[in-house]
Amino acid sequence: MEKILVLDFGGQYNQLIARRVRDNNVYAEILPYTVPLSEIKEGNYKGIIFTGGPNSVFDMSSPHYTKEILELGIPVLGICYGCQLISWMVGGNVETAEQSEYGKIDLTVTKKQSEIFADVDESSVVWMSHTDRVKTMPAGFEITAKTEACPIAAYENEEKKIYGVQFHPEVTHTQFGFKILRNFLYNVCGCHGDWKMDSFIDDTVKSLREKIGDKKVILGLSGGVDSSVAAGLLSRAVGKQLTCVFVDQGLMRKDEGDFVEKTFTSLFDMNFVRVNCQDHFINALKGVSDPEQKRKIIGTEFYKVFWDEIRKQADKGFFAQGTIYPDCIESGKGDADKIKTHHNKVKMPDDVEFIDIIEPLSSLFKDEVRAVGEKLGIPHELVWRQPFPGPGLGVRIIGEITKEKIEILQNADWVLRDEMAKNGYEKNLAQFFCVLPGVNTVGVMGDHRTYDNLVAIRAVTTDDFMTADWAKIPYDILAKVSNRITNEVKHVNRVVYDITSKPPGTVEWE
Repeated sequence: MEKILVLDFGGQYNQLIARRVRDNNVYAEILPYTVPLSEIKEGNYKGIIFTGGPNSVFDMSSPHYTKEILELGIPVLGICYGCQLISWMVGGNVETAEQSEYGKIDLTVTKKQSEIFADVDESSVVWMSHTDRVKTMPAGFEITAKTEACPIAAYENEEKKIYGVQFHPEVTHTQFGFKILRNFLYNVCGCHGDWKMDSFIDDTVKSLREKIGDKKVILGLSGGVDSSVAAGLLSRAVGKQLTCVFVDQGLMRKDEGDFVEKTFTSLFDMNFVRVNCQDHFINALKGVSDPEQKRKIIGTEFYKVFWDEIRKQADKGFFAQGTIYPDCIESGKGDADKIKTHHNKVKMPDDVEFIDIIEPLSSLFKDEVRAVGEKLGIPHELVWRQPFPGPGLGVRIIGEITKEKIEILQNADWVLRDEMAKNGYEKNLAQFFCVLPGVNTVGVMGDHRTYDNLVAIRAVTTDDFMTADWAKIPYDILAKVSNRITNEVKHVNRVVYDITSKPPGTVEWE
């Protein structure tokens, strides 16, 4: 399989660069700038991309790399900080610019025959985000593009296949960014594009069968995208050797537990174990209002119930998880923690032992996981399921959690989701849901005065959930949703809409 290395120097777009490479059907993996050169040599990479970063190359405390990497004979593309770093490594000069460039900037290509600018207009818009810039390049390097404030916006050493661009081709704001990356991958690195989801499924199923053999596999199924797709792959690989344990703690959305069970028992050949423990969780949460305490109780009780069920399995074999690639990436930031994986998040009891842990999705980004899920035939509404908090509706009910409150919130949330699906507006939203704030208000229903629950609607748009804006849902849609909730959901007499962005607010309320 062809591979591109994305060498991370602490930039915020490292994962986006890798995803854009994969969008071109070429596999990309991310490693921190601390990776030894020997490991890169053994990686058999077709090309290397240096990411951006917030530092200055002439600050010796900034991330650097040995210039021997440029002598490996592997094509290299430097982006933003990576562009400046290559220049610094080969003896060029980098300076703090008199004028910084941020946002959309007009770029002029000065070398039309450059491999990476093939079929790119002479003038186009690119996305810049820099204060430093390359001042001069040594012999052997040629300037290939410029902007008004940046005379060396791109350069190359065609013979050594070393390229640098000061702008960010990976972001959608760069007009020909996708084409520029594709040119590097295909024209410079000689890739053919063998990274496709069909081949991933076939290769993964084959390797799973070889590793698992005749042993059993246990997977904790949450009903979320990642664990669901992992279950689909494992089922295709080993069938009844797979046991999926689904803990229904009663804090899921309306009828969601039934939907998950029906989906996996009808679509896949596996052993499906559903643990219904709603009353257990309600009793554990009785009288608790503090949000952190509620989270802790839900997490602790889930852990107990799940592992108690696992202990019942006579032949435990392998333990499978829905870990995806972003969970496994070690950041290129200097103060980064070590690699994050679900091993750290799912602590196993000392008395439970497995042969090994299997993570069939550990090489995939979320959008690739969804693509695999669709090809496996998992329902669209599950594959494209919105983010849902681990404690479930427990963080969307403010104050003490009771059966009545859960039912009210489930019904109100169902109306919201049903209406958004009917009018098609759900495709415009990154996440939307109802919250039960624990506030009663005065209302008039018929000829009667009421004092009942207020329901809040939360809906946001975002690309990455680092920031989010409240969704500008048309008033007529909001009016319809409000009317339906107050008419169809018992004990609700008022609906409000949250118009707070992130920051200062968060997406969830608790």
